[in-house]
Parts: sequence; C-alpha cells; structure tokens
Amino acid sequence: MRKPRLLFYLPAAAILAFAAPVTELGVNSQAIAASTAIQLKIMETGKSVTIHQVKSKRRSRRKKGGRKARRKSSSASRAAPGGKSGAGAPLLFNSTETKSHNFKPFKKWKGAMKRMADEQTDLKKFEKRFKKWLVFLNSLKGKDKLRQIKEVNRFLNRSKYIQDNKNYGVKDYWASPGEFLSKFGDCEDYSIAKYMALKFLGFNPDNMRIVAVKDLNLKVGHAILAVYFKNRIVILDNQIKIVADSRKIRHYRPVYSINERNWWRHRAG
Repeated sequence: MRKPRLLFYLPAAAILAFAAPVTELGVNSQAIAASTAIQLKIMETGKSVTIHQVKSKRRSRRKKGGRKARRKSSSASRAAPGGKSGAGAPLLFNSTETKSHNFKPFKKWKGAMKRMADEQTDLKKFEKRFKKWLVFLNSLKGKDKLRQIKEVNRFLNRSKYIQDNKNYGVKDYWASPGEFLSKFGDCEDYSIAKYMALKFLGFNPDNMRIVAVKDLNLKVGHAILAVYFKNRIVILDNQIKIVADSRKIRHYRPVYSINERNWWRHRAG
C-alpha cells in the first residue's frame, strides 16, 4: 500500500475505512431518518440543539466557546467555490480543506464517470431509455436556479434506497446516473445523479461537490451533494426533504469532497 504524500493523497485504507460504513447505511436507515428528522426540526426552528435532549451546563459553555472560535476562523479564511479564496464564501461545515488533482485513490468515482460517458455515446438510445427523466430536466430549463436545485432534489429523493450488496453484489459501488435511474441505489448514487442533473441544467461543476461525511449522531458514513450558490452552500441530501443551508446542519463532519476536476481533504476547523 502506498503511503500518503503530504496532505494531498488520501490513503487507500482511509477510503476503504470510510466506504464501509457508507454501504451499511441501509441497516440503519430508520435511525438515520430519525436523526435527520430531528435536524430538520432544528433547521426550521433555528435552535442549535443536537439529537440528545439533555445537555450539561458544562457542555453548553463549551459549545458557546466553540461557536466563537468558529466565527473567528471563518472571518479569517474562507474557502470559495472551486477551492479559490474569497471573502464572503462559506466554509463547508466549518472545515479547513486541502485540494488535490490526484484522482488515483478514487477508482469508483472515475468508474461512474466513465460509465456515464459510455451511456451517452448513443444519444438516441439514451434519450429513448430515459425519456421521462429528460422531459423532467428540460422542463426546468430557464427556471430560477434555486427552483432547479429544489426540484432536482425532490424528484430524485423519491427514488428507492437500495444497498449496493443487494443491487450489485458488492460492498461499495458508485453508480452512473443511468444505473441509478434503472436500479436505484444508495446515498452516493443519489448525489451523483443530482450532480449530473444540475450540470445538465447549466450549473458549473466547479460549484458542486459530492461530499463524504460522517454523521456525528449515528457514527456512520454518508454522502451528500453540496452546491455553492450565492455565497452559501446548499445541501442536497436523500435523507432530508428540503434543500438546507449547510450552516444550519450540525451533525455532519466532512471527510472528503470531490467533483470532476479536483478533490478536497477536510479537517475540523
């Protein structure tokens, strides 16, 4: 196994360690739904609470101090879409990030991209096979960008959640949009399909990322889509019905994020 090169190379062991809990989300699907339902209430009320109902005063004081430190860190340095520095752009879940162009560790992502390209070599066949999907996307062209984001999230979240071991007979598989539309899939498959749908609608890939996160409430891996939109980051999550501002989501810690051009390793801010 190759050793990591500085901070720019995510070790294969780390990827495998994270990928394993992602593929096990189906076992905990009810618990995840309960967790995100609570977070949804938090987002709607604006109250900063967690899944635990009882907190000690000591923990509350610690939390307040942490918020002040995060605000200070955010004002000092912010990561803009595409990894460029820029005032006013939010940090992804208040993390610091290191960008890399080395895609060698991400064979599953590259495989999904290749299969997507293969699906579209015969456009007539693709259009015939996924006519309903393309009619839906074409109906969104020219609409308000935020509406496009919300509609894509709503449409794809209606798809059935199926674990990779049941769908493909392997522990972890990243599906192309065509495969997801045909066979459904798990969290990263929802995210990839949403990413490609928004790209079809004209969104810049530099402003979108598939994000591998850890759910801090449930201690499991998960994948979501982050879209940098008007100096904020909105999150498209198959476990949350609404499109949420990332700053209102407290229970995710990013591990890495990726798009077609770069990937980023994240550390707690």
